[in-house]
Amino acid sequence: MSALTIQDLAFAYPGDSFRLAVPSLTVAAGSTLALAGASGGGKTTLLRLMTGLLTPERGEVRLGDRSLNFMSREERRAFRLQYIGLVFQDFALLDYLTVEENILIPHHFSGTTLAIARANLPALLDRLQIDRYRHHRVSQLSQGERQRVAIARALAHEPPFLFADEPTASLDPARTQMVSELLIEEAKRRQAALVVVTHDHALLPRFDVTQRMDDFSGS
Repeated sequence: MSALTIQDLAFAYPGDSFRLAVPSLTVAAGSTLALAGASGGGKTTLLRLMTGLLTPERGEVRLGDRSLNFMSREERRAFRLQYIGLVFQDFALLDYLTVEENILIPHHFSGTTLAIARANLPALLDRLQIDRYRHHRVSQLSQGERQRVAIARALAHEPPFLFADEPTASLDPARTQMVSELLIEEAKRRQAALVVVTHDHALLPRFDVTQRMDDFSGS
């Protein structure tokens, strides 16, 4: 798998005047893309279309040699678990589980990704400065710590596609720099395609390409 490709994509929420139209967009392997724009401009919607969490009215999303259009809901879910690392804006963590359990639980039914994630876990926790919380329940953590757990979960199984929705929103400047550097380094090192939604304009120069959502909305 080598790239994310979008062609002639159109989407609208029922009963809403907002429309998203993406004629063409490509993110090569090892390349990084920032999605920028005003709140409500469609950044999260586009990210969810890229990962198969939403279905477009028309057009195609391809991840490597696979088209999301021809997958069932269950096939998309299985594809995400194996090939996609996704950081949700609300983190999507289970409060009653520990940090380690949250990171590993998506892979319990996949021996290959579970082994990779387990092997990568110590180094990721150390890099993200949350190793001392490894066996703590997520409910005991601050927002910033929870965000870093979500990032570790997205990276642990070394997916070829990385998507992050505002991954530094709950972090202080030092940790914002650390997390953005980690995401970009991992994408470059493993030749993964990285797409990040961000409102932080200071981060944009770090990415290979910045896509402004104004180009896609209102069509």
